[in-house]
Amino acid sequence: MQPASSYSYWQKQLPGKPLFSDISWSKPEQKSLAGRLGIIGGNKLGFAGVADAYQTALKNGAGEVRVLLPDVLKKTIPTIITETIFAPTNPSGGLARDGLSDMKALGAWSTGILLIGDAGRNSETAILYEDFLREYHGPLTITRDAIDLIKNSSQSLVERPDSSLIISFAQLQKLFQLVYYPIVLTFSMQLTSLVEALHKFTITYPVTITVLHKDQLIVASGGEITTTPWDNPMSIWRGSVASAAATFWLWNQSKPLESITASLIKE
Repeated sequence: MQPASSYSYWQKQLPGKPLFSDISWSKPEQKSLAGRLGIIGGNKLGFAGVADAYQTALKNGAGEVRVLLPDVLKKTIPTIITETIFAPTNPSGGLARDGLSDMKALGAWSTGILLIGDAGRNSETAILYEDFLREYHGPLTITRDAIDLIKNSSQSLVERPDSSLIISFAQLQKLFQLVYYPIVLTFSMQLTSLVEALHKFTITYPVTITVLHKDQLIVASGGEITTTPWDNPMSIWRGSVASAAATFWLWNQSKPLESITASLIKE
């Protein structure tokens, strides 16, 4: 196996040394130019990821943020979330299929959509998300249990341009299996081996993937790779990494690798 230094497609970002500082410098000061993020998620048992994503997006410079939730949460959503849309709830407490028109309207309004999770494990919500995946053609960031909900549409997902997956290693393993990709991923594999696998995978498919492995947060897009040292996995599982990534992507829509990598540097 060749040494990491010889991988021409692999760039390493270090704390305090951003690879793409121009991305942060170009953050629009006017809200009207900073993009509109639509966040979809939540079910009757939880919306913590939605609330965290809302605050993270505004903190990172999104011009406007709106969230779409099941209407069962109308009386419990915190007042800090001021821009809300409520869609029909199914008997399990997640979004019902009748919510597709609301999701499409949010997609038409937004510059990008974030499926943040806390969606529940309901088959009707899964079908709704799959329907939205077919209907929406803008930048789409998916993370947490929202990825599990659309596993039956994995092939369509990886073939879809403008898709960004902030994904766990176990979810990445499953994704490779579901699309019959001929590389086996193991938790014990070397970082260089995973980097090489993601290089090949993102040449094959137009999807952008962000995953944590060996204390490195890997971003892969178009065959290009960046790695950033990462010691806070909870920020990924809570959804704040995906929220920041989706926000930076709003004003750099042709540069998913650069914008997501730039979002990982904390000011």
